[in-house]
Amino acid sequence: MNNRQQYIWILFLLTGFWISGNSSEKTTQQVPGSSIKTIVIDPGHGGKDPGAVYGKAREKEIVLDISLKLGNYIKNAFPEVQVIYTRDRDVFVPLFQRAAIANKNDADLFISIHVNAVERGVVQGTETYILGQHRTKDNLEVAKKENAVILLEDDYHITYEGFDPNSPESYIMFELVQDEYLEQSAMLASAVQDQFRERVKRMDRSVKQAGFLVLRQTAMPGILVETGFLNHPAEREFLMSESGRDYLASAIFRAVRDYKKKVDARSSFNLVTESISEESRASSVSYSTEINGTPQTANNIFFSVQIASLMNPVEINPANFKGENEIFMQNQGHVYRYFYGKFNSVQQARKEQKRLQSKFKGAFVVAFENNELVPVETAVQKM
Repeated sequence: MNNRQQYIWILFLLTGFWISGNSSEKTTQQVPGSSIKTIVIDPGHGGKDPGAVYGKAREKEIVLDISLKLGNYIKNAFPEVQVIYTRDRDVFVPLFQRAAIANKNDADLFISIHVNAVERGVVQGTETYILGQHRTKDNLEVAKKENAVILLEDDYHITYEGFDPNSPESYIMFELVQDEYLEQSAMLASAVQDQFRERVKRMDRSVKQAGFLVLRQTAMPGILVETGFLNHPAEREFLMSESGRDYLASAIFRAVRDYKKKVDARSSFNLVTESISEESRASSVSYSTEINGTPQTANNIFFSVQIASLMNPVEINPANFKGENEIFMQNQGHVYRYFYGKFNSVQQARKEQKRLQSKFKGAFVVAFENNELVPVETAVQKM
């Protein structure tokens, strides 16, 4: 392992403050009859932090109006869904408090809304971000701009454990981030960009990854939406108009609606892991044979431990996974999921999960049947 890789892993061990603290019984599996119950909408900036400013156009005012409109769309269409705002007026809310609001209320979705701006050039279009490592300088600059709000907070160097939003080195911690909500976040982000492009006729700057602290600290699927560029004359006029903001809010709502339908249908993207009863655990012992060196059960079921979920692939070798050898990967759409081991029983997988959590805090147990992800409970019942 070279010095840079060692530095990355040391950062992961030291920055547990940003890990979402998954326990061995953590679950994102939807149970029958459940759905999205709580959505937190986060209007960026506010109060002493105006965000991007261009003439009379102020980001904090634009995004607050879009957020309130979005919340009304959701409440009217889905009265059963609780909508919570991190702010509903012009006040300053620290980043860690925005995340805390979502976590405290066990939110199912976190949507942070912003407006972009650049000092030079006539850039335009919308882009939606999910948590991850920046792949371009532009993505890093957006993350630095949004994270810079912590400089307005008292004792920010203590709260965020020395994180410097202006230092590229601080963003190394996002390089191999374990985020069990990556697939859900990517699905919602793609739906938002589709709606912006097709319904609002905005230029599509695509779904991107970057290291946003506000997303890193939330324990649910989350996106950060940049609704346009204030420095572009036509786009600024659109953002300043009542109808323009309403179109943008409507587009985000439609994306949430489509995402909610998929969750309600129990689509496979959110199969992660489940707590199981002691009776189920007792019945999960099985016998196996080996086919091509891989343990196989009678039902072609095995359990594993997911340790990472990334938008870009990394080479499978021990140096990239803290010395672990038994790593395999599955590519699902634009997401690369990395797993450790293939076990005949859920007990074996949970034992390894506990060991791996010292290296990968977000590690959790999953189940496969015929090499396809299935709910852990379903796999246990078939054993």
